[in-house]
Amino acid sequence: MSAPATGTIQIGNDVLADIAGFAALECYGIVAMASPTLRDGVAQMLSQEKLRKGVRVTSDGEGVVFDLYVVAEYGTNLAEVAHNMSERVKYLVGCNAEVRVDAVHVHVQGLKVRK
Repeated sequence: MSAPATGTIQIGNDVLADIAGFAALECYGIVAMASPTLRDGVAQMLSQEKLRKGVRVTSDGEGVVFDLYVVAEYGTNLAEVAHNMSERVKYLVGCNAEVRVDAVHVHVQGLKVRK
């Protein structure tokens, strides 16, 4: 039998942002990720390839904090949607990357009616 490998694993913030972005889009009531900056008071929706631009990841050395910028579906309970998304992000980042999530801040940049 072989001995277990020793060392450290480093996971980039871009990888964590991708995991959080995909987790957010899986949540009911979320239409798209949005740009953190508003142009002329209008949220810019991001395509699937640019999800990480709607996520900011900061670290204090032990855990990470996520700021998610989203466009929500009109008519949904925003507090409940934000809570569910926060829990989903914490769970998936914890399972996939084994990183402690200190906080998830949800910023609703706009509302959209789904057709």
